[in-house]
Amino acid sequence: MSAATTRSRTPDRLCAEAVDLARAAAEEAAAPGVIGEHVGLLSEGDRVVTHYFECKELGYRGWRWAATVARASRAKIVTLDEVVLLPGPDAVLAPEWVPWSERLRPGDMGPGDLLPTDAEDLRLEPGYSGEDEPAVNAPVSHEMADLVEAEDAEVTATAPPAALPTTPARGSISAVAEELGLRRARVLSRYGLHTAADRWEDSFGAKTPMAQAAPATCVSCGFLTPIGGSLGQAFGVCANEFSPADGRVVSLAYGCGGHSEAAVMPKPPQPPAPVIDETRVDPFPLRPAADSGSVPALPDEATAELGHA
Repeated sequence: MSAATTRSRTPDRLCAEAVDLARAAAEEAAAPGVIGEHVGLLSEGDRVVTHYFECKELGYRGWRWAATVARASRAKIVTLDEVVLLPGPDAVLAPEWVPWSERLRPGDMGPGDLLPTDAEDLRLEPGYSGEDEPAVNAPVSHEMADLVEAEDAEVTATAPPAALPTTPARGSISAVAEELGLRRARVLSRYGLHTAADRWEDSFGAKTPMAQAAPATCVSCGFLTPIGGSLGQAFGVCANEFSPADGRVVSLAYGCGGHSEAAVMPKPPQPPAPVIDETRVDPFPLRPAADSGSVPALPDEATAELGHA
């Protein structure tokens, strides 16, 4: 049995009592006023003990200052070994490191940035060139493999990618494939098409609040510019400068207040003529006209006998 397995985990008495030495060393290494209470100790081996102190520094909640002390065999003097800041069981730690390729988000690229595409990218699949050998601009070709390093897409000035493709002969399979847009080194795969469609549908689709309040959909809008390919069956490009989707790929079911036919507004309905004309004043005499009744007008003496007032 080795000596390491026979060591006692019982803290050395002199090292365990050296709290003041450990605190002084921690206060010297840390900023003033950030060393808190003594929160415990741990036996690291024979005559080696680590003292832990609370860290009061902002941003280091749950961390502890660890000061390790030790003494030599048969020695009465305890000496300092090291002082470090260590996370405790409830410490706030930084998130786990993620590769740059997984940290990228839409809009992170800036002018001059290069984003190398993995040869096994699920969003892409090989294009059709009519040849067994990959196109010269393909990332799996020997020409590009010599120009691209592990993670840095540094292309030499002597052979830029734009100068690598050659024009196919007219009438060949390569020429037909290029006319259909399939002669590129790689084209969108079915997975790439679906992810792009879902992303565009979430931004400018039928379920957005703008589309729900629109007078009509983009499929009947004159500002919609069609796009080619299979995505053109469900999407187009908005060309209305006043629309919130100007220059964006929009779903045919999307819509906004800038619809081309929204300018032709229906005429407001005319209210019907009133039954009672309240705008005219009809004269109403206080006494009836003499010739308006069925009884002829007679003097008062003649009507007195008949009982008329």
